[in-house]
Amino acid sequence: MVKQFDINIPIEAEATLASPTQLASKNLRVKDLSRIKSCKLIKRSLDARKPEIKVNLRYEAYVDEIPVQESLPFDLKDVSQAKYIHIIGAGPAGLFAALEAIHQGLKPIVFERGKDVKARRRDLAKINKEHVVNPESNYCFGEGGAGTYSDGKLYTRSKKRGDVNRILEGLVQFGANENITIEAHPHIGTNKLPQIIVAIREAIIESGGEVHFGKKLTNILYKKEAIQSIEINDNEQIEVDHLILATGHSARDIFELLHAQNIEIKAKPFALGVRVEHAQELINQIQYHSNFDNELLPPAAYKIVKQVNGKGVYSFCMCPGGIIAPCATAPNEIVTNGWSPSRRNNPFANSGIVVTIEEEDWAAFKKYGELAALKFQEDVEHKMFQSIPNNPGQLAPAQRLVDFVQGRASKDLPKCSYQPGIVPTRLDQVLPSFVAKRLRKAFDLFGKSMKGYLTNEAVIVGVESRTSSPVSIPRDRENMQHTQLNNLYPVGEGAGYAGGIVSAAIDGMKAVEKIAALK
Repeated sequence: MVKQFDINIPIEAEATLASPTQLASKNLRVKDLSRIKSCKLIKRSLDARKPEIKVNLRYEAYVDEIPVQESLPFDLKDVSQAKYIHIIGAGPAGLFAALEAIHQGLKPIVFERGKDVKARRRDLAKINKEHVVNPESNYCFGEGGAGTYSDGKLYTRSKKRGDVNRILEGLVQFGANENITIEAHPHIGTNKLPQIIVAIREAIIESGGEVHFGKKLTNILYKKEAIQSIEINDNEQIEVDHLILATGHSARDIFELLHAQNIEIKAKPFALGVRVEHAQELINQIQYHSNFDNELLPPAAYKIVKQVNGKGVYSFCMCPGGIIAPCATAPNEIVTNGWSPSRRNNPFANSGIVVTIEEEDWAAFKKYGELAALKFQEDVEHKMFQSIPNNPGQLAPAQRLVDFVQGRASKDLPKCSYQPGIVPTRLDQVLPSFVAKRLRKAFDLFGKSMKGYLTNEAVIVGVESRTSSPVSIPRDRENMQHTQLNNLYPVGEGAGYAGGIVSAAIDGMKAVEKIAALK
């Protein structure tokens, strides 16, 4: 039989725990150790709600039963001569769709507008050091998608636990540390994720699939209820049987293309706000009740949600030991996000703090139809750029936290991890007024929940605007096909059906399963 048991102990005691077999013997009351054929740790989480910090451990034991040897999550067979499917985008949705295609015996052909991870790194350096944004290769576009160089967080609220575990085990198959399958909030790190992405790409190609870089979708040609062909880079026409559209939340030109071609899209709620950055040491003290021990505890994170006048304001993509990154995808706009290296050992902690944006909020942009929410988002990003006179490109507006809450200018700014540089700016006046008002109230509430959080040594940087897509591409819930075109499968964050690496990967895989079932 297979049994699970939980242990809750002070974190100091974790290093001296008995062996898993002995723990199983004690907790399952199995005196004969020979009956325990296997026992392993399957989940670990910290409990820092009280001054005595504890660790929760869950084990799985096989008693009187030998565990079955588990197969790899993705069977990489030769599909070079198999029926093909076309995939637009090499982010997590696209790459895992390609892996699932191979697993199902289909040949994936992937087109990615950006560059491979190695070449992409040079364009990121230009953003940070020279303020030059390449619209086709940046923190959002390129091999691996937005997650490659913005953290690699793997936590998801998805209830499809089997699918989640398969994604995590798949990442381990391609080089990730096995601890991502155990930790409650798994994280790979921006310094390690690129190598895993390369391993996935190489496996796709070795199995007979194709991955093409610098290949941008520029047109979709369809008749009645089906796509006939697609156009790449304005000059290459390719016939398709099934098209998976996995272009991410920032591919505005794709939304505009669909809109122009009368392919149905929908404006949808999203979130917008700022990045707030504190000293990591302060967050450690707040979260660990001043009991921080560098040897036993990781840099502390936080998650916080408040209601302000009936609207949600919440933390997003919190990065312990992290860095604020410039994530614009076009010139003359400022966009921020955050990331952490695998060790999370930078001196700052940053998080997006965002406000829910709904239909009434983008009413002034209604003339753009289903692109109205996107145009609202774009307008705010342009105003951030314009708020700094003679902005060379990626200088970001910033304000001390208490100054923002109290509505006054910051004479100077604390040190900040945002590499292109920050400039004192009245963000409370640049942000849409309703966003600023909700953020002010929320930060005041945050300070009451986390004593010490509301400090003028913290800085906010604008704007955090790419938390999710402001557009959805509608599809049938059952078969995942577009409501208008029966061989178009919109997936991932750009389609409005996912919110992170894991959920996007699941979505891409599910679409392939639906296509494979049509064989």
